[in-house]
Amino acid sequence: MKPALAVAAALSALGIAALGMSATAQTPAAPAPVAPKAVTTPILGAGGKQLGTLSLTPAPTGVLIQVSATGLTPGWHAMHFHAVGDCSDEGFKKSGAHINHATTKSPHGLLNPQGPDFGDLPNIYAQADGSVNAQAFSSLVRMGGSGTQPDLTDADGSALVIHANADDHISQPIGGAGDRIGCAVIKG
Repeated sequence: MKPALAVAAALSALGIAALGMSATAQTPAAPAPVAPKAVTTPILGAGGKQLGTLSLTPAPTGVLIQVSATGLTPGWHAMHFHAVGDCSDEGFKKSGAHINHATTKSPHGLLNPQGPDFGDLPNIYAQADGSVNAQAFSSLVRMGGSGTQPDLTDADGSALVIHANADDHISQPIGGAGDRIGCAVIKG
C-alpha cells in the first residue's frame, strides 16, 4: 500500500477526512450538575421535644423544603417561614411574624390576590398515626447567594413554623392556622 493511501486509511478509521486533512474537534461532554447540599435541622414541639426534621435545599429559583415529623394531630396543618431563627420559647413566639416585605407588606395568603407574603407555604397533611412526609417548593425565598427574595439565612436566621390547623390561604392575619405547635431554626 502506498504511504499516502495508508495515511488516508488510518485517518479515515479515526474519522478524519484525508483530503484537506480537516478534523472536527470533539466537544467534551458537559459535567453532570452537582446537587446543592441540603441543610437539615430538627423540628421541635412543646417542651423542646423533637418532632422530626426539616431539610432545605437551595435551588436556582428558590428553596426545596422537606418535612418529616411525627406526633401531629391527624389532618391538615399550616406551615410558614417566620422572620427570626428562634424556637426557644413555649409557643414559639420569638420566631416573629411571617417573612414579609421590609417596606411594603403583602397580605397573607397563597390565594390572596394582593398576596402572598414571603412566608406563605402550602399545608402539610398528618396521617392517622400523626406522621408527615412532605415536600414543597418556595420561589418566594432563597438560601444565601444573591437575589431579590429574602434570605432565610440572613443575620438573625428564620424559622419554619408548623401550626395546629390548616391555612385557608386567604384570611388575615394567618389564614386560621392557629397555635404554633412545631418550630425549626434556619441559620446560615
